[in-house]
Amino acid sequence: MSDAAQERPIRVVVADDQRMVRDGIQLMLSLVGGVDVVELAADGEQAVAAVAAHDPDVVLMDLRMPNCDGVTATRRIRAEHPRTQVVVLTTFADDADVLDALRAGARGYLTKDAGAEEVERALRRVAAGHADLDPSVQRRLLGWLPSPAVRGPAPDALTDRELDVLRLIGDGRSNSEIAAHLSVSESTVKTHVNHLFAKIKVRDRAQAVTYAFRNGIAT
Repeated sequence: MSDAAQERPIRVVVADDQRMVRDGIQLMLSLVGGVDVVELAADGEQAVAAVAAHDPDVVLMDLRMPNCDGVTATRRIRAEHPRTQVVVLTTFADDADVLDALRAGARGYLTKDAGAEEVERALRRVAAGHADLDPSVQRRLLGWLPSPAVRGPAPDALTDRELDVLRLIGDGRSNSEIAAHLSVSESTVKTHVNHLFAKIKVRDRAQAVTYAFRNGIAT
């Protein structure tokens, strides 16, 4: 990333149906350098409208909101405004909520007791194109995806290079980071990712991470 891109503030929309929570997050982020809260939204509909109006880098999205819930809003934002990433910030960490949010396109997940440093880190990683999950959510995620959909064929169906790529996906690396680590082009990494996803029968990186952990490829 260029110095200019690094210096540009991360533009954020905060969506939560509780005013005290919205205001508290806005206050917390006002103390974080390089983050600009461009609008507050009280429900999913307002969040989608705010993204259309402001083209933010990231939305901090509560899951349980009236009119339009966070999962539905996330799905609409990712479909209509793919440049904008979503970090789920919620009190609830039950199985269905986390899975639904990830499947809808959320790139990060934090609980509402996360501190300013954790929220800032999540915003910066997600704005840069990486995934960022709370460590406790990562551990729970291993047991949440259905076994048949995640286990797929045995790991020996993958080539050595595909295993390397999958191991790095399990470490949370982006395609560009994997390319740099393996000294190959990003297009080569994308080819390996497509091949290994087809072989292990997963649809996305969240399922690939779970497969990698369950099969001992990532630790």
